[in-house]
Amino acid sequence: MMAAVHDDTLITAFTEQAETFAASAVAYAAQTLDELVAMAAPQPSERWLDAACGPGIVTRRLAPLVREAHGVDLTPAMVDAARRETARAGLANVTFAVGDATATGAAAASFDGAVTRFSIHHLPLPIRLVEELARVVRSGGAIVLADHVADEDPRAAAWSQEIERLRDPSHWACLSPPGLRELGRRAGLTLEDERLAAIELDFDDWLRRGTTDPTAHALVERALTERPGGAECFAVEPRDGRRVLRLRLWTARWQR
Repeated sequence: MMAAVHDDTLITAFTEQAETFAASAVAYAAQTLDELVAMAAPQPSERWLDAACGPGIVTRRLAPLVREAHGVDLTPAMVDAARRETARAGLANVTFAVGDATATGAAAASFDGAVTRFSIHHLPLPIRLVEELARVVRSGGAIVLADHVADEDPRAAAWSQEIERLRDPSHWACLSPPGLRELGRRAGLTLEDERLAAIELDFDDWLRRGTTDPTAHALVERALTERPGGAECFAVEPRDGRRVLRLRLWTARWQR
């Protein structure tokens, strides 16, 4: 029941964010897109899955490099945006479906590789997603996971996650790098490569894309004044008349 309620929250939140996320700078930044695809190393003969694909940004980036790219997302508005932009780009080897990334309905071992970006922190029991990717990717195929992370320090992690949930009710929890590695291990995957990199976002744009509720904004502002020591993976700082949000992005390639 809780998972179903959260699915409804996800659909509501991402229906509102379908256009704004597609237009955000972080969605297309080299660190979050080009480096992700480079780590995936897709081949021209392969079929790839983009799980929780949103507006299809990663799917379209994969398309010229593979035989076929397929995206699945729970939010119909996101899939509509993905199809529209794919048609505009004239890509003929891309398909999309509305569906649950943790239970895609795809046949076992039907993909050569799979990728998911910025999705793990939205999912209760995210092992479900990694296990599903392990199921649909053939033996020897690649699975690439990318998400921003929480601190290993419990107080710092609790502080940043409270801000994340105030900003976006579809947020469940960021994991630390050890927690993310554990997901892959439990799904029977072999870690081949991982990277941890700093990424920067315009804080006020990030906040508005999550919610326009002034009460939530006020609570976020109060929380920012209570930053605990040891918080390294979430920081807001002034720069050139604006505020910059610094996060840490973890990207890893696993072998099925």
